Amino acid sequence: MSPPVAILAGGLATRLRPLSDRIPKSLIEVAGKPFIVHQLELLRRQGLTRVVLCVGHLGEMIQDAIGNGHSLGVEIQYIFDGGFARGTGGALKQAVPLLGNAFYVLYGDSYLPVDYRAMEAAFERCEKLGMMSVYRNRGKWDGSNVLYIDKRVVSYDKRNPPSSCEHIDYGLSMLRAAALADIPDDQPCDLAVVFQRLIAKNQMAGFEVFERFYEIGSSRGLEETRALLSGKL
Repeated sequence: MSPPVAILAGGLATRLRPLSDRIPKSLIEVAGKPFIVHQLELLRRQGLTRVVLCVGHLGEMIQDAIGNGHSLGVEIQYIFDGGFARGTGGALKQAVPLLGNAFYVLYGDSYLPVDYRAMEAAFERCEKLGMMSVYRNRGKWDGSNVLYIDKRVVSYDKRNPPSSCEHIDYGLSMLRAAALADIPDDQPCDLAVVFQRLIAKNQMAGFEVFERFYEIGSSRGLEETRALLSGKL
């Protein structure tokens, strides 16, 4: 049985305001469907049918819209942030009892048309606590933030990346539960911090992909994703 997929869908989506003030990003219409339906259909096509949705802002609307996922051929469980913003790392830590020892991590605004199972096989072989997918972006689609050398993630910095970075965090990762053990239960923690700690311990493997990413976290990204999923690209 393949590992479950944690989808981080609890953000405020401030770049999409005022639209995101009344609807969570996951439910924004893209090519005739809520965006999350496209994500779930992509996962199902790859044989990944167990999903844990980490939700916060307007999360009840997502649960009301797609329920347990059975109509889409998947099984969905929900983890709510519990009254305060836990950050992406904290949300994952809270979800570990549902996720088990190893799992995929996917952002709630990402559409990533790559071979997830190939990454899973590489993760099983690497024996590291984490694996980050990377794409040779060279600053084209967003700021490159990963130094990737000899199939290793050497550094990762979203805010002040070195100019030598050519790759970007693609948005799909795999983690073992032990990678989250140091996150305190009562403080927010960003997933980027978890990744940086793993890199410092030589516990973060890299997996290079060659298909560009799509996202709906920005107005431009939303339009590009709509074009892709409506067959106009």
